[in-house]
Amino acid sequence: MRINFIPFTVLWVLLTLVVLALIAYRKMVSVKEDETLHLGDAMASTQQISVAHKLEQIDKWGKLLTVIALVFGLLLAGAYTYQTWLSAGTPTGL
Repeated sequence: MRINFIPFTVLWVLLTLVVLALIAYRKMVSVKEDETLHLGDAMASTQQISVAHKLEQIDKWGKLLTVIALVFGLLLAGAYTYQTWLSAGTPTGL
């Protein structure tokens, strides 16, 4: 039995592109980050909290999707290797 790996590969590529898009989005959001602590200015501290919360959410999803993409890619490579190994051991005339 031969499995068509094209749909799985497309899914893995899309997942990887989402991770790369999250990296780019985090970079754009972190440009607005202000490293200094503003205690007297309520507007600046609110903006700092907002950016920090947004970065936390991006980091959470980025880490999760990176692990999923890595595990899915390793499983895909293992399944492809296993299928190739099995097909190399079977005669082609059958």
